[in-house]
Amino acid sequence: MTRRGAFTAALLVLAILVGGRWAMGRQPAETVAHQALGNQAAPASPSPTPTPATTPSAAPPKTPAPKKTTTTKPATRSKIGPFGTRRMTGSRGVALTFDDGPNPAWTPQVLDLLRANRVKATFCVVGTEVRQYPALVKRIVREGHTLCNHSWHHEFDLGTKPEHEIKANMLATNREVHRAVPGTRVKYFRHPGGKWTAAAVQAARELGMTSLDWDVDPADWAKPGAEAIKQHVMAKTRSGSIILLHDGGGDRAGTVDACKALIPALKRKYGIALLR
Repeated sequence: MTRRGAFTAALLVLAILVGGRWAMGRQPAETVAHQALGNQAAPASPSPTPTPATTPSAAPPKTPAPKKTTTTKPATRSKIGPFGTRRMTGSRGVALTFDDGPNPAWTPQVLDLLRANRVKATFCVVGTEVRQYPALVKRIVREGHTLCNHSWHHEFDLGTKPEHEIKANMLATNREVHRAVPGTRVKYFRHPGGKWTAAAVQAARELGMTSLDWDVDPADWAKPGAEAIKQHVMAKTRSGSIILLHDGGGDRAGTVDACKALIPALKRKYGIALLR
């Protein structure tokens, strides 16, 4: 082999070797593409929507517990006064009571007003006044009013005396009433000034008399004037009230004037009840 032929053969062998290595190293484009895709980082799967952190829902504002309300009931006036005295009529009607008479100046005027309004009242009479004016006691009874024993001479301290003296005082007044109007029952006793004691109430009970109190007192004895008397009575009177007024013991012009408006007003609003 010539030198030139040997060189050519060597070139051929080299070409074969290089071509085989190239062929072995080559891969189809599709395969390469698949591998390229496989080698890429996989797209991140869509992150799940993050669950919001559970925040405790704001507690609804606490509704304050309803306050206990104390219902104030209108004051109820007791029918029973000190030591078991009677201080209400026990009905819707109100009662008019007049103390310290009979008096020749004022009692007839009060009687005239009562008659004009066709209502009755209770007269709490003092023994010494009954003795002086028996004709007025007769008129009181004749016109259908009720009598009440108001002691012999308006003794404020009567209830503090011994029982036998209390009874003697009450009996003296009742005797004068019976002289003026024989057979008249004196069913009630009222202590002067309302200064009740257990002894006075007990003595009256033993003599068959109910102790008569009151719940409306305009203090007309102090002569505050007709308008003040009227306003006080209308403001304080309730159904069943027993109203204290005076037809004796002093100048009662204010009481008489007040009664001109009071009697019809009380009659319209409540009705006037007679204590029997």
